[in-house]
Amino acid sequence: MNTSNNPLEFLQAVLESFVDGILVLTEQKEQKYANQMAVQLCQQLTGKNYAVPQEVWQVCEALMGSRKLYPDQVVVVESEVECETAKLRIRAQWLSFEAFQYPCLLVRLQDQNQAVQGLAIAEAQSWGLTERETQVWIRRRTGRNRKQIAEELYIALDTVKKHLKNIQTKRQNYQDEHEWHSNSQNQEARQFYSAAF
Repeated sequence: MNTSNNPLEFLQAVLESFVDGILVLTEQKEQKYANQMAVQLCQQLTGKNYAVPQEVWQVCEALMGSRKLYPDQVVVVESEVECETAKLRIRAQWLSFEAFQYPCLLVRLQDQNQAVQGLAIAEAQSWGLTERETQVWIRRRTGRNRKQIAEELYIALDTVKKHLKNIQTKRQNYQDEHEWHSNSQNQEARQFYSAAF
């Protein structure tokens, strides 16, 4: 794709690559754009393709109402909603775009479970967790209890407890090392400044 010749194609490729769902709606609830993640998340809420969920539209209505109260301010309206398969953070704000005659609503849908999983993976890498410890930690961070983790991973409850103990030890070691490193840098800085003055 030659992005220099077609900036709209480039913009669409960027929006499709987002982990968050992106919706662009008119004030009449007409869908101007939805990336694939938005389609999936909306379908989880409504059970239908290409329908704007009521929970999403309520956030949009609140944004439209705020325009009268705060006409000269940038306002972002945010809400959270849970369904059986996901916990979503919904954010809506105004979008002015040359391709549209009127301002539209830009809606971002963030799957909170996916966000927490990403954080858990980053923590696992920082702490040096094994593959199995990482699997346990991801499930723990997304709110599962020990019994649920054991059932999902087909391991004994005592094995889950052992993994969680190992994770806690590695986490503490990581924190201790960072604290020590930070303290040593602060001490070096104090010595440098006291020698300089």
